[in-house]
Amino acid sequence: MKRSATRQAPRRRGWQRRVLFWSILAAIAALVWFWKPLTARAEAGAAYASRIGCSCRFVAGRPLEQCRDDFLPGMGLVSLSEDDEEQTVTARVFPVASETARYRKGEGCAFEVAD
Repeated sequence: MKRSATRQAPRRRGWQRRVLFWSILAAIAALVWFWKPLTARAEAGAAYASRIGCSCRFVAGRPLEQCRDDFLPGMGLVSLSEDDEEQTVTARVFPVASETARYRKGEGCAFEVAD
């Protein structure tokens, strides 16, 4: 009896390893399949957040911490940073997207265009 019990234990481990392997493989395949839509949403979210954050901070004069209140639901992964000297707000969805909006007096906030 003891021999049959010890023989079944490695089979269980092998089964668990196969399930773990296929689960990880499926997760990687899903990430590859949905990478472009995910990055597009991250870029759109970063652009929205930088524009709203810039307007909130430099047009309305509110502290940047309060500007998160203006975000749409589901934007918890977006982080904001400001540069008072340059009057810019950068929004990041790490490590996928980053957008910067600059305040210009009389024009409001607009995105910076990369050269």
